[in-house]
Amino acid sequence: MAGPAVLHTLCVLKLFYFPLVFSPVLQSVRAQQLLQGSCRFEQGTCGYNSDPEYLKWVLDEEGDYITADSAFGGAGQKAVLIGPDLELLEWSCIRLVYQITGSGSLKMYVRPEGESFDYLLWSALDPSDSWLIASIDLRNTTNRYKIIFVASPGQKPEQSVAIFEILIVPGYCVECNFEEHHLCGYMNYWNPNVNWYVGGSTIRDGQSNLPFDHTMNNERGHYMYVDSVYAKHFQEVAQLTSPMTTTTISGCLSFYYQRDQAKGNVFSVFTRDRMGHYEEIWKPDIYAKFIWKLVKVDIKAPHPLAVVFEVAFNSAKGGYVAIDDISFSPEFCSTETEPFFDPSVANCDFEEDFCQYYQEQTEGSVWNRVSVKPNVYRVGDHTTGSGSFLLANTRLISGPGYVGRLYGPYLPETLKYCLRFYYALHGFIKTDNALAVYIYDENNVAQEKVWTVSESPMGSWIQVEVNYQKLMPTKVVFVSICKNFWDCGLVTLDDITVSLGDCRISADGFPCPPGECNFEVDNCGYTQDEKDDSNWIRKRGQTPTSYTGPKGDHTTGVGYYMYIEASPMISGHSARLLSNELRGFLHQQCLVFYYNMYGSGTGLLSIYLKKEGQRDEVLLWRRRGEQSISWLKGLVEYECDKNHQIVFEGLRGNSVRSDIAIDDILFQKGPCKELGETSIPYSGFSENYIDY
Repeated sequence: MAGPAVLHTLCVLKLFYFPLVFSPVLQSVRAQQLLQGSCRFEQGTCGYNSDPEYLKWVLDEEGDYITADSAFGGAGQKAVLIGPDLELLEWSCIRLVYQITGSGSLKMYVRPEGESFDYLLWSALDPSDSWLIASIDLRNTTNRYKIIFVASPGQKPEQSVAIFEILIVPGYCVECNFEEHHLCGYMNYWNPNVNWYVGGSTIRDGQSNLPFDHTMNNERGHYMYVDSVYAKHFQEVAQLTSPMTTTTISGCLSFYYQRDQAKGNVFSVFTRDRMGHYEEIWKPDIYAKFIWKLVKVDIKAPHPLAVVFEVAFNSAKGGYVAIDDISFSPEFCSTETEPFFDPSVANCDFEEDFCQYYQEQTEGSVWNRVSVKPNVYRVGDHTTGSGSFLLANTRLISGPGYVGRLYGPYLPETLKYCLRFYYALHGFIKTDNALAVYIYDENNVAQEKVWTVSESPMGSWIQVEVNYQKLMPTKVVFVSICKNFWDCGLVTLDDITVSLGDCRISADGFPCPPGECNFEVDNCGYTQDEKDDSNWIRKRGQTPTSYTGPKGDHTTGVGYYMYIEASPMISGHSARLLSNELRGFLHQQCLVFYYNMYGSGTGLLSIYLKKEGQRDEVLLWRRRGEQSISWLKGLVEYECDKNHQIVFEGLRGNSVRSDIAIDDILFQKGPCKELGETSIPYSGFSENYIDY
C-alpha cells in the first residue's frame, strides 16, 4: 500500500513549502480552535494517564511526545492511555500525529460513561520512519466519554509506538483551510511529474501567476495547488485525498477553487470508499480564470468515504488548479436533494406476516409461512430457532410441480443495494432451479438473474449476500421451480434484509461492534478456564460425532462457532469460556447469544456472572438436556455495577452425543426487548410444520 509513502510526501511538503514558524495571528487562530482533550505534550500529559495494569506510557524528556516502548516492560505487552472526561456536544475531529516502529499497532477507542465496552474508532499497523497523521471523526453526543489509546509495541525489543499530538477541533475531518502544518491529514498521491503542493508563503516568487489564498487573501495564507509545468505525458494525473471518514456522513461539501485552464486540464471531484471504488460527484461546467469560485455539492453515502480532488493535464502548458477552504455541513446544499432512502422496507423475518412480500394470485400460494417447535427432526427458523419462516414444498400444493415467485417491494433507481438472506434446502437430489434471485423492473420484466443456489450443505441455514444496482426502479424476486414431486425437496427462506452500499463494506468500517463475537476470525478475547477438564473448540462444519452438535454455524452456515467435544470427556466434566473483563454499568444489560444442544446425551449449558474480587459466581441462565437440532436464541438480562466476566460453562452428559455449541454473542445496552424467547417449550417428537 502507498499510505506511508504518501504521508512521507506530505511531511516533505511541510518542510519545504510551509514555514514552520507561524505568525502570531495563526497561532491565535489555532489556539481558539482546540477543544478539550487536545494535547501537544509540551508541558505534561494534559490529563492523559497510563492504565497501571498495563505497560506504561512515558513522556519524552524534552516534553515533545509520549511513547510506549517494549524496552520499558517486556516485548508483547500493550499500553493503555486513558484520556480525560469529554462532553463534546458538536461534531468534532481528532488530528492525531503518531509513529509506529517495528511490528506494533495503535488503536483508538471511545469509552462512554456507564457502559461496559470501548468502541473502536480507528487503528493503524503501518510502521514509519517519520510522523504520520490520522484524522478521526467524533460524532456529536450528549453523553460523557473518554478517548482511549491502546498501543502494542511489538514482540521484539526496541520497538515503540509514540504520539506527538492529539488535537481535537470542531467540525468534520474532511474540512480544511490548509493553514495547519499537518494539512488536516490530506494526502497527495505521489506522481513523479505532477503533484499537489502547498501554495502561498512569506517567500513568494514575483514571477509566479499563482494566487493569494482564499482564507486570508494575502501572501501569508496557504492553499493547495497543482501545476502542469513538469507534466511529461498526456493525461498526467494528480490526486489530493481527504482522510477516510470513520463514520457515514451526508450533507453539503463546499470548497473554493481557482483554475488557469491555459491549454488544457481536467478537474474533477470524486468520493472513494474503502473498497477503492470511485464515484464522480462534481466537475466544472464553466471555466473561471484568476478568481476563487465557490462550489457546493451534495454527498450521500451509506458508508465511510474519502473525497478525492483530481486534476489531469494534457501537456506542460496545462495551467494550474488551486483549492482552498474545504468545509462540510450536515444540511444538504439544495432543498431539492432527497434524504437517504431507507431500504429497510424490504426487510422481513416473517415472524408476524409476509411484510411487503407477496405472490401473484395466478401462481397460488407456493410460499407458505410456517414454524417448527424446537425438536430433533426439523430445523426451525433462522431468527430464533422457534419462530416463523417461508417454505416452498410440493406437499403443500395440489399440483405435481410449481413455479413459485416471491415479489419484494419496489426500490428506487441508481442506488447500490446489498441484499442479504438465509436459505436452507432439505431432501433435494438435484438443486437446479431450487432457488434463484432475479431483479425485475417496474413492468414486472426480469432484468437479471443475480444469484442461484449451488451445491450447499443440506439442512443448514446458509447466508447469501448479493450486490446490485440498476438505472430503473426494481424489485427483488425469489424464484423456486419444481418440475415434479420426485425431483423436489423443501426450500426455506428467512431473514431478508436490504441495505445501501456494498455488502463488503461495514457501515462503521469495522467487522463487529464491541461486545459482539461470531468467532469468524478468532475467539474475540474469550479465554479458557485453565482449571477445567476440557476446552471449548473453535470449529466450522459439522461436529465429528454423528447425531449431535450443529451442522454449521449460525452466522453464515459455513463459518465458525465454539463447542465442547464430548468424545474425550467423561460424564460430568466441564469446559468454561470466559469473556474479557467487562466494566460495571449503571443500567440493565442484555446478553444475546445462540446455542445448539442436540444429542441424546446432551448435558448442561450454564451462564454465570463472575464479579471481580468475589469467589462465588451468580447463575444467570441454564438449559439441561437435548433442546433442538436448531440454533436457538438465548437472552439474559442482568445488572452489575462492578467489573465482571461472563462465563459460558458446558457440562458433558452421559454419552458421547453430548456436544454443546454457542455462536453470535452480543451485549446490548438496556433491557432485553424479547425476554419471553428465553423460555422455549420443548417438543422433541413433532415432525409437523405449523402452517399459517
